[in-house]
Amino acid sequence: MVEAKVVLLSHTPQPEKTVAMAAKVCTSAAPLESIGGGLTEEAAAQFVDMLAEVGHESPIEHASFTFGLTGVSRSLLAEITRHRIASYSVRSQRYVDMDAFEFVVPPEIAGDEELMREYLDAMEEDRRHYERLCARLTEKRRAAMLAAGADAKTAERGAKKKAQEDARFVLPNACATQLVMTMNARSLMNFFRQRCCERAQWEIRGAAEQMLTLVLAAAPNLFKNAGPACLRGPCPEGKMCCGHLAEVRARFRALKGGKA
Repeated sequence: MVEAKVVLLSHTPQPEKTVAMAAKVCTSAAPLESIGGGLTEEAAAQFVDMLAEVGHESPIEHASFTFGLTGVSRSLLAEITRHRIASYSVRSQRYVDMDAFEFVVPPEIAGDEELMREYLDAMEEDRRHYERLCARLTEKRRAAMLAAGADAKTAERGAKKKAQEDARFVLPNACATQLVMTMNARSLMNFFRQRCCERAQWEIRGAAEQMLTLVLAAAPNLFKNAGPACLRGPCPEGKMCCGHLAEVRARFRALKGGKA
């Protein structure tokens, strides 16, 4: 069993200054080489605030942030890759042996002893099927490659990879993975609006909140208004609203150090 962890691997240097310079280009006749002149941290913050106020979002695309996510499920992977203005690199189940795969446990199952036993039995059964399929497929493929004239080392390596490629189909959505994801700030703002919402699936919501905490430390002015849509206005979910608007706003104020 694993727990999700998100780290900020890298980001655009001086992200708020970069955004401010991009914004100045749109309205300034000054030479490009001097566009950053006089842009102190305070001045850059003012530019960022102005952009948020007037809804001019394209300049914030020039700041990007790269995250590493570990201890997350393949189910989360299916959710997060729906955000298409991003780049992803994911641990391969073709090249990585999954004999001893780790897995994510939903909190509601973890909190119930009977459900937890059922869940662990399912994980163990999936593991056994994977191991047996890998063994039989490797044996079959190795024999075919040796018969075709491959040397023993090449046959073993090639057979194992091909076996993993097919055996992985029995692995569960709970199977843990790790990935690197890069998004620009505008895409992140959209991501936070959708995935910090109480109606988002619990695992991706937890990852989104970790990501928000990290980018707030790197670019506090740029992301000070980030979070679920209900922080800045009425809930957009209509009849599907969680009904906990005050609690959600209070929690995000606390997450942002009382500034939201």
